[in-house]
Amino acid sequence: MSDSLSFTGAEDSIRLLPAVNDDHGGVIVDLEEPMDSKVFIGALRASMSHWKHAGKKGVWIKLPIELANLVETVVKEGFWYHHAEPNYLMLVYWIPETINTLPANATHRVGVGAIVLTEKREMLVVQEKSGRLRGTGVWKIPTGIVDEREDICAAAIREVKEETGVDAEFVEVVAFRQTHKAFFDKSDLFFLCFLRPLSFKIQKQELEIEAAQWMSIPEFTAQPFAQKSSLFKHIADLCLVKLDKNYAGFCSVSSSSSSSSEDKPPYIYMNTRDLHRSGHTTTNRL
Repeated sequence: MSDSLSFTGAEDSIRLLPAVNDDHGGVIVDLEEPMDSKVFIGALRASMSHWKHAGKKGVWIKLPIELANLVETVVKEGFWYHHAEPNYLMLVYWIPETINTLPANATHRVGVGAIVLTEKREMLVVQEKSGRLRGTGVWKIPTGIVDEREDICAAAIREVKEETGVDAEFVEVVAFRQTHKAFFDKSDLFFLCFLRPLSFKIQKQELEIEAAQWMSIPEFTAQPFAQKSSLFKHIADLCLVKLDKNYAGFCSVSSSSSSSSEDKPPYIYMNTRDLHRSGHTTTNRL
């Protein structure tokens, strides 16, 4: 619901900034049209007075890059940076004289690692041209960053295809790791995924991958770097127990919701093998 668009002052009518109510008692201003800074500051001050009188809490102002000339004005009125994207900057203000409960900007980056195993007990590995392992000769599993609005399961399949040319299908998330003070001091969530190969011919990516091949698990674990890396040791252990079918990870299950605004239902990752074995399931689809 939009706020009123005018404010009657002592002399004339000042137009308020276009805003919509959020779900938490605040307002969101999404500016699109060019505006003179003098006109803008009058509208901003009138709007802030209006919102304060209306009992609003957080005020979010989304400035597209084309309106960067207004950033200084907004900051001088007490707003602070919340986050930035390639095409806009988001600034925020907390009106009440109470504890600020505005959510912080996103704090985590999400990555995936793909364990792709054949029935011959061979795993798909690569050597990278960039990153901290470049030039070391270390063989590792395909890894990468999950794109915005991309599912973990889809990211794992994509990274394998991009780096090695191998088609694969997602089976399970078998483990995940959390680290802190990673990329720009943000935390990092890294999901290890188990995939089943659908093709075996390798065509490595020339830009980022130095080499790619199928490798036996003993050869993988025999690498000097793998002997020192707990992550590599965990990967090898997961390979062995998965091949022996003694470990159940988390499958992707469609999780529909009547209140979801997504184009497609999100996934919930579950240990479906043990869930169905228990006989306590209430539905076949969440």
